[in-house]
Amino acid sequence: MDHDFSFSSDSEIYVLVASHTEDASDLVAIGGDHTVQILQMGSSSCKPVALFHIGTRVTAISFSPRSISPSSSEDWVLELAVASADFGLHLLTKTASQEEYVFHFGGGLSGHHGKVNDITFCGGTGPESSRYVATVSDDKMLMVWDLTPQDTDIDGRTDFGAHENERPQPTAYVMAYPHPLTSIDAHPSTAKELLVSDCRGTIYIADWRSEGASEESWRSSSILELTDPHALEASVGLSLSLSGSVAWRRDSPEIIGSVYGSKFSLWDLSNLLGGKPFASSNSFSQGGHKFRWCPTSPYFAISTQSPLKGAVVHVHSTNYVYAQPTVFNISARPHFVRDFDFLGTRGIPRLAVAVGRSVVIFPIGVES
Repeated sequence: MDHDFSFSSDSEIYVLVASHTEDASDLVAIGGDHTVQILQMGSSSCKPVALFHIGTRVTAISFSPRSISPSSSEDWVLELAVASADFGLHLLTKTASQEEYVFHFGGGLSGHHGKVNDITFCGGTGPESSRYVATVSDDKMLMVWDLTPQDTDIDGRTDFGAHENERPQPTAYVMAYPHPLTSIDAHPSTAKELLVSDCRGTIYIADWRSEGASEESWRSSSILELTDPHALEASVGLSLSLSGSVAWRRDSPEIIGSVYGSKFSLWDLSNLLGGKPFASSNSFSQGGHKFRWCPTSPYFAISTQSPLKGAVVHVHSTNYVYAQPTVFNISARPHFVRDFDFLGTRGIPRLAVAVGRSVVIFPIGVES
């Protein structure tokens, strides 16, 4: 039986992301003040398998679909894309035969000029699955980065060596939006659509490969715009912007979920109901922060960054959307949940939650 355990980091943890690809489902990445650490999860403990020095605070992390855990193969590969507080982007790699290597890109004039709030690999499945990375920022820009431009040999791209000048700088496709962008998600079943949320309660599904995308306008590239009605109500007459979090259900590209302010909403893209969510209910009265789907079971979970009730996560069943959530109290005030994710491993669903300098791992139910 799985049980609670924790891992202590050397610094505050700002970002936590689990890998949901089959060959790397026991990996979790945590971003701190200067570093990104990769943890390999066991049933009752975890061990660090890599430590990358970034040099500044980490703001977003995404696992590459190319990652393979040391538990899956002797020929393992760790690859992640990371954003940092200086608006820089970094591609991190470590393999069974190569030490940690950090490739810097997207800094300076070529990239974002506001906080990068989220990042995701977006090449779908197949040979280009880890070629493209999408980022969203407070600067109202969505950028899609081609990590291997100029027809670089995709399969050989870990062999650029430890010299940055051997690897060409990624090129970026840029789309401008009307408001700061808070989160982005890509679904493995598509190589062209991105799910994007802004700070005011609008959710976009954008086709970044469409002809119009090159016109740098969200209008021409949006296939769909959904507005969270609660977010709109909350933002009217308020000067402070809401943060929002939106996510694609991994086993069903038709289902998306979001949290804005004190409500969560679920949409079914196959039955749009005029753009209204098919389900919507109360979440944290203090305001939700992150929305995460469980990749292996019919659950989703929401966190808040308010320390009012301490570090708390709400877990909901998709089969009983309007039932009260199961409340997991992780630690008392003044602690709060900085970030969290469901582990990708099969069996009893488990959450990894970042609170202060600790990652707490615990099961959320029993084997059904």
